[in-house]
Amino acid sequence: MAAPHAEDASVPPVAPPMSPPCDVPAADIAAPATLPNVTQALQKGEKVRILAIGSSSTLGWGASSKSRSYPSQLEVILEHALKGVDIVIVNRGVAGEVAEDTAERIKSEVALRKPDLVLWQLGTNDALARVPPQDFENTVRSTIDWLKDNRIDVVLVGVQYTSRLTRDPNYVAIRDSLQKIAAEENILYVRRYDAMRFIAQRRANLQLMASDNFHLNDLGYQCMAEHVAHAMIVSLFVKRLRPIQN
Repeated sequence: MAAPHAEDASVPPVAPPMSPPCDVPAADIAAPATLPNVTQALQKGEKVRILAIGSSSTLGWGASSKSRSYPSQLEVILEHALKGVDIVIVNRGVAGEVAEDTAERIKSEVALRKPDLVLWQLGTNDALARVPPQDFENTVRSTIDWLKDNRIDVVLVGVQYTSRLTRDPNYVAIRDSLQKIAAEENILYVRRYDAMRFIAQRRANLQLMASDNFHLNDLGYQCMAEHVAHAMIVSLFVKRLRPIQN
């Protein structure tokens, strides 16, 4: 099937519905932002290559199997939503990693994988390690600039919500820093904290966390995948894809 383009009536105007446990208001997931390199790959009918990188939430620590990690579930959701498009997501999560270490890996992984988009899940370990927010911000901004220079889209996937860290000043500072960076760099930011908090407050009977009350369980990873997919698809289709300018 041909890839979607500007006037294709079959292009979905919104993301597919979320499952009842994971359903949250769109405002608690993300504000749409352009994904120009993914858009171009879709318009050309090319395979879309995505590098998912970050820490244990990317690796899938606490999931019952590799197929239940968020990148694995995200690939299935995107291929179902973008019918006829080949999506390949490479999972390069490393448990316990802070942004500075991931930033170094991003450059080597990009050289190997040549992705159209990098999904960078980050922030939680930096907050726990007491990385100064300004140092964190400098690392993230310089890496985003490098990705932009190399014509690679970037999506930031923010810190998770956990009740024991809601009043931790460093955790709040890192969370707010991510939102500020994304707004100023005009890139897509998945507000994982806000989405998880909504579920925790409205569906207290649901458990998104593993037995350690820190890593996600299968449902947590399912919701994470659905929320990232929603953010990406809305960003691609909230306005019809524009034709490539020659």
